[in-house]
Order: sequence, then structure tokens, then C-alpha cells
Amino acid sequence: MKRGVFWVIECKLLAFPFDESATAGIAKSGNTYNHKLLWEHIKSCNKPFYYYPRGRVDVNSKGESVIYLSPHIEQKNIAAIKTAFGIETVPLLRYDFSEHYRCYLDR
Repeated sequence: MKRGVFWVIECKLLAFPFDESATAGIAKSGNTYNHKLLWEHIKSCNKPFYYYPRGRVDVNSKGESVIYLSPHIEQKNIAAIKTAFGIETVPLLRYDFSEHYRCYLDR
């Protein structure tokens, strides 16, 4: 299982499992990516990093996979997220309604 970040762009998953050899887009913790910093290196359009629905995969203190995500990401995307990040168990889903995961669909 890998930590990392993802976006759902026009119904397609754009996933970035963390690569320890990465030099760009790294979060302060050093063990995953930061959406804003990574977007500057991978964006393929003129939209800001917060435009599309996004989320993060992490591991809690019990070793369980946790997926934090925009409430606009549909359940049908969970299987692709699990595959992209090597999650083999049922992950905890944390839909985040805060400002942190707002996107164009919240306007």
C-alpha cells in the first residue's frame, strides 16, 4: 500500500502513489505528496490544483488505509483508487466537506 494523492478529472483517475525517490511535490512530512506543489509539475491544463475533485491516501496509526476525498468523487472511483495505491483491504473512507477539498463543483 502506498500513500499519495489523486485527482478525478473528467471521470478519470489521475493518481500519484508516493515515490521515495521523488524530488518534486513532496509534503512537509516527507512521506507523501502535497497537491499544490505536485500540480505545478504535472498539470496539463491551465486550471489551478484545487479545480478538480481530489483526495489523498494515507495510513492511520492502526496501519489501516484511509482515503480522504472530496464528496464529489463517486463510489465507482474507489476501486480504481485502491488499485492505483495497492490497497488490498477495505479502506476507511473519509469524505471531507471542508474548504481543503473544495473544487469547481462546490461553486
